[in-house]
Amino acid sequence: MADYLPDIYLNFRDRFPGVAEAQDRLGAEVDAAGPLDERTSRLVKLGIAVGSLSDGAVRSNVRKALAAGATPEEIQHVVLLSLTTRGFPAAIAAWGWVQEVLDQV
Repeated sequence: MADYLPDIYLNFRDRFPGVAEAQDRLGAEVDAAGPLDERTSRLVKLGIAVGSLSDGAVRSNVRKALAAGATPEEIQHVVLLSLTTRGFPAAIAAWGWVQEVLDQV
């Protein structure tokens, strides 16, 4: 589970290794720049992914949040919080993506 990477992502990294490495460095710098711990950062990033209705980013951030110590209940709460900000259809779509990942754990 923790090693799951979509083929499209792996193909992009293979095609543009320099860009992928630069993105990795940027991500590390951004993560290190603030006071939030990794678990909290992952939950925030999950909320952003839910807000943008990004299926792949939601699934990825669920896996990363779990790896950083977030509980399934905390992850589900992030989706629930999106209901009043992003709306019912977006929350339900994200709920489905989250549940599919959690069901694999």
